Amino acid sequence: MSDVQPTLESVPEVWTAAVRPSRAGTVALAGVGLALAGLALLLVFVYLATFLGPVEAASGLLLALIPLTVVLLAVRWVDRWDPEPRPALWFAFLWGAGVSVVTALLFDLGVQITIASSGGALAASDFASSVVQAPFVEEIAKGVGILVLFWVARRHFDGPLDGVVYAATIAAGFAFSENIQYFGVAMMEGGAGSLGMTFLLRGVFSPFAHVMFTICTGVALGLAARRTTRRSHLVFFVLGLIPAIALHALWNGAFFVFVGDANLLAYYFFVQVPLFIAAILVVVFLRRQEARVTLRRLHEYAVAGWFTAAEVSMLATATGRRQALAWAKSQPQGRKRAMRSFITDATRLAFAREHLVNGHDGPAERAHEARLLGALQQDRAEVLA
Repeated sequence: MSDVQPTLESVPEVWTAAVRPSRAGTVALAGVGLALAGLALLLVFVYLATFLGPVEAASGLLLALIPLTVVLLAVRWVDRWDPEPRPALWFAFLWGAGVSVVTALLFDLGVQITIASSGGALAASDFASSVVQAPFVEEIAKGVGILVLFWVARRHFDGPLDGVVYAATIAAGFAFSENIQYFGVAMMEGGAGSLGMTFLLRGVFSPFAHVMFTICTGVALGLAARRTTRRSHLVFFVLGLIPAIALHALWNGAFFVFVGDANLLAYYFFVQVPLFIAAILVVVFLRRQEARVTLRRLHEYAVAGWFTAAEVSMLATATGRRQALAWAKSQPQGRKRAMRSFITDATRLAFAREHLVNGHDGPAERAHEARLLGALQQDRAEVLA
């Protein structure tokens, strides 16, 4: 660690007027959003307990926690470089598990009422329900949640990888509630044997299915985050929904092609595995791209005197971060926490700079940059204390 500590006076002023954005409105909006999404999840639980019965619903919930844990641990790994705010992630999960599921249930109820009132003119079709209705309704419901986060948590929506994190969290919530229903129905209709097969298909073979669909919308909105025109955001949203719906339809439709227990392995290896590998490659690429952005933008601050070259290497590379945290752990108590803050604030500064470079250059953005620069001075002082 270098003991060079540039001050706020060592570079030109970075904003032209004092800006004090009020956080009261944002906090109130976040509270209302979390409350409404939580209420939706409560309604889903009431519906499942009524429809399935308390024993089946509880059993389904316990089993659904297993794939949910696997998916959320994977999301946490993806989100390690530039962690998203916890309230935003909680909202994403509640939206997926509550609001999206309620939307899908209400739409399905409307379809059933329409069919029943047609007097036989319309007939229900499992193929149409699985390959047409479910992909459209579910992906739009989940996608709107990403769009809400894009608008409300705009400062923390920096690029495609953030879109992946929010989309995956929403999808994990949706799959969680859906799995409770599937596991409960299997237990009611077929007992332990049916439940075991359903858990194998949904909890072991395809826990990331909904994640793979919905991240298409998240990546598209992440790309939109780097553009300046607001009109383009909705265009990117629609462009992201197209592959999300198409993949969902392909996934469900392939099951009708490979129907039967003898073909389940073929279905898994020829449909699920290739899509899963493609999703992993996309996420790995986006993680490396995010690291490159951090390195490039912090280097620009180093040229202005805010960091040394050694600090940039420490803050903007995976190896440097591991070494820094290991060093901080060996120091007196409190250094590791300070080092984590140093790394986190530096990463946020890099992406604040990315926003500025991409045309989001208003007084609030400049004030945010200034606050992060000030926080970094305090972080450095605590690390070196």
